[in-house]
Amino acid sequence: MSSGKILVAQGGGPTAVINQSLAGVVLEARRFRNVTRIYGALHGVRGIVNEEFVDLTQETSHNLELVAATPSSALGSTRDKPDLKYCEDIFKVLKAHEIEHFFYIGGNDSSDTVRIVAEQAQAAGYPLRAIHIPKTIDNDLVGNDHTPGFPSAARFVAQAFAGANLDNASLPGVYVGVVMGRHAGFLTAASALGKKFPDDGPHLIYLPERVFSIEQFLADVKDTYARYGRCVVAVSEGIHDASGEPIATLLAKEVERDAHGNVQLSGTGALADLLCDEIKDKLGIKRVRGDTFGYLQRSFIGCVSDVDQREAREVGEKAVQFAMWGDRNGSVAIKRTGFYSVDYELLPLEAVAGKTRTMEDAFIDEKGTGVTDAFRLYLRPLLGSGMPDAYRLRPAPVPKILKR
Repeated sequence: MSSGKILVAQGGGPTAVINQSLAGVVLEARRFRNVTRIYGALHGVRGIVNEEFVDLTQETSHNLELVAATPSSALGSTRDKPDLKYCEDIFKVLKAHEIEHFFYIGGNDSSDTVRIVAEQAQAAGYPLRAIHIPKTIDNDLVGNDHTPGFPSAARFVAQAFAGANLDNASLPGVYVGVVMGRHAGFLTAASALGKKFPDDGPHLIYLPERVFSIEQFLADVKDTYARYGRCVVAVSEGIHDASGEPIATLLAKEVERDAHGNVQLSGTGALADLLCDEIKDKLGIKRVRGDTFGYLQRSFIGCVSDVDQREAREVGEKAVQFAMWGDRNGSVAIKRTGFYSVDYELLPLEAVAGKTRTMEDAFIDEKGTGVTDAFRLYLRPLLGSGMPDAYRLRPAPVPKILKR
């Protein structure tokens, strides 16, 4: 006899719309008579192994809607990357609580966790349906046209660079903004959507899909500064040299590493400072400023794409439908149809798990310091409605009298 219990969890970095997916799961699951309990795990897979569950069945629909419109992970998240032993422990808890449907909202690592847990259940002959729900601001999940969370973060990046450009135009100099993206440059490339006039920044965009050279970077900045009298630069935190070594480690005297041994790229501010120092020292430009967007772009409230909100809700709803009406595990994927509309498919977990998508060559210009119109056409509909715009005066010069 079926228990009718389902469990949902959130993993990895929060986004502005991840709670829309959570609400989509809960509200859609309530429509099915065979669902008796909807549990939420606190802090992702760590909450599962620690049996830290909350009963979402008791949440009101109104409060769920309020939470859905709130950025960040309402259930809490984790950066734990489960190995086989960890996944075995997850399965033991699921089995003990008689959970028959497992939904995990997350990115690459989360999809791999779902895959291993599903295999554990299959090997044990336990009736578990496991569905991965996509989420990541990096937009690096394979098989997806784009990933929930990315459009809202991209909207923030585009607007932030539009503002930085206005500031830089008023007080000319060099501005360097470092954006998240260890392997994929989608988010950094979104800075190009803040341009309105031909001489607007960002004038230079550097992505991890292309090899980065300090010497060429300095030459690019010098040429741009000479042309416009200023220069706005967008840089991905994951830029690297020909050997694949992150530029941050080459320039820094000391580097910070995370629990998995990876160089800490997000939130340190080191790369922006190091590049600015190079510009000051080698080019002699006095006014040089740098920012690291860090975690601001992930859950910035009030800067959310309505398209992203809608699709994040729908991937949660479709996950439940695939689980209840289908006969296989999988990862929900967004597919673009027409100029802009989407459909949803359930991909095999092994087709997504542990894989990383990077920007297609067609999206990066020949010089490697900008994006193509193909990328602009790809991203613009995702940013949603009501994008702010900037305007300029049409100055009518008054003839000089004393200084001719």
